[in-house]
Amino acid sequence: MSITLNSPLDMHLHLRDEEMLQTVAPLSSSTFSGAIIMPNLVPPISTKEALDEYKNRIKMAIGEDTFTPYMTLFFKPTYTKEFLESMGDELIAIKLYPAGITTNSEGGVNGFEVEELRPTLTAMSELGIPLCIHGETNGFVMDREAEFVSIYEMLATNFPKLKIIMEHITTKESVEALDRFPNLYATITLHHLLITLDDVAGGMLQPHLFCKPIAKRPEDREALRKIALEGHPKVMFGSDSAPHPQHAKESCGCAAGVFTSPIAIQVLTELFMKHSNLQKLQAFVSDNAKRIYKNIKVPKKTIILEKKPFIVPQKYGTVVPMYAGEELAYSII
Repeated sequence: MSITLNSPLDMHLHLRDEEMLQTVAPLSSSTFSGAIIMPNLVPPISTKEALDEYKNRIKMAIGEDTFTPYMTLFFKPTYTKEFLESMGDELIAIKLYPAGITTNSEGGVNGFEVEELRPTLTAMSELGIPLCIHGETNGFVMDREAEFVSIYEMLATNFPKLKIIMEHITTKESVEALDRFPNLYATITLHHLLITLDDVAGGMLQPHLFCKPIAKRPEDREALRKIALEGHPKVMFGSDSAPHPQHAKESCGCAAGVFTSPIAIQVLTELFMKHSNLQKLQAFVSDNAKRIYKNIKVPKKTIILEKKPFIVPQKYGTVVPMYAGEELAYSII
């Protein structure tokens, strides 16, 4: 039996730059119709010139693949409405990082005082530009996301016309917040649907499963699975696929990020099939995102899978993928 997905989308993707971009971009563009591209390069993407140049480098890397990179800016509290309007249709969303909370986020927000953030958030509200947030505090690592829920609530209340995307949610507290405000939405990764902290550090440390936000408890994973598998209309797939070279993962000071782009569609298909919810997969990987991000144009693309073993390569370039060397049940044909 073959399985067909129409125009799958990855609504949270890291493509990096230079040699890494050349390696990983085709692994997404071959199976997805488009992706929201994260702006945390060095330096971060914060001008129209930088955005346009990065988009052009991505297009060069993907070659002839049917794939649209949806570009984002790194959040600054001083963006004006005029500046954001000058970006035109190239700007799809703005990504906010708390300062220092994850890879290349040192220039992020140091505080969440409403009046300091108001200029940019008001302009975004008026222009209909979604705000994507890495929602963690600097508290105890297992509590950071749950603690951030009060900030989501503050922003949702003060800016009711602002569409807020809770990125790569990992906790039951975030799931519960989702339906309390009409302007809160969320992305969920593949790895957070599959693993808990026990998989990362319960035995021998697994550096290629270390990510931020860190994997949480079984009850958190079950809360994520429930809303993803039921096709909840306010959640969408965002891989947060975050490549690092092998030496940066297998070292002291292990870099945070799980590389899932080459296996995402296959493993999601297996997960939804296992739970007898295959009919909801299309909504999770495409339909919900198209409805939430009304400002994106999605190219047509058909991905067909069949139940045929696929052996995950040990490496793609210098990057070790999740499930390296293991056999998956489904292959893309």
